[in-house]
Amino acid sequence: MNKDDFYYLGKILKPFGNKGQVAAMLDVDEPARYMKLESVYLDLDPERVPFFIQSIEMSGARRVVIKFEDVDSIGDAEPYSGKEMYLLLSSLPPLKGKKFYYHEVMGFSVIDEHHGAIGTLTKVLELPRQPLLQIDNGGKEILVPLVDEVILKVDRKKKELHIRAPEGLIEFYL
Repeated sequence: MNKDDFYYLGKILKPFGNKGQVAAMLDVDEPARYMKLESVYLDLDPERVPFFIQSIEMSGARRVVIKFEDVDSIGDAEPYSGKEMYLLLSSLPPLKGKKFYYHEVMGFSVIDEHHGAIGTLTKVLELPRQPLLQIDNGGKEILVPLVDEVILKVDRKKKELHIRAPEGLIEFYL
C-alpha cells in the first residue's frame, strides 16, 4: 500500500486516563459514523501501521476517546500523542449524485453552465466559512464557492464537475 491509498481521519491529541486510552480529534463531517471502526492506520515513519480498536466513544462534537488493543497504560499511549490517523480510501462508501469526496474530484474538468469548460479542479480549499473550488484556467486561478447551489452535476465517468458559478464571478477572474 502506498500513502495515496489513504485519507486523513484525524489526530491523536494525548493519552486519556490511565488504561492506555487516547483522546483524538476527528476531522470528518459526521464523527458519529466512525464509532464502529475496527482499526485505523497511524503514521509511524516511514510507514502507516494498522492499530486495532478495542473501544471508541464520543467525548465532544469531534473528539473521541479510543482504546487500542495492546496499549494498556499511559506509558504505552504516550508515544502516539500527535500522530495522524488514516483510513483506507477503499473503506469509504461510494457517493452518488451531486455528493462527492474532495479527493475524488481532483483533476476533474470544471464546466460552467454559461461559460463552458473553465479549467481543471486542482484543490478544494477548506476555509472557515465555506470551502472553495480552486480551478486552474491555463495558469490563471479561479476560486468558486463550494455550496450546494453551485454544483449541478458530478460526472464520474467523464471526470467532469458541472457548476453554476455566481453571476459575474468567472468574468472577474478572466
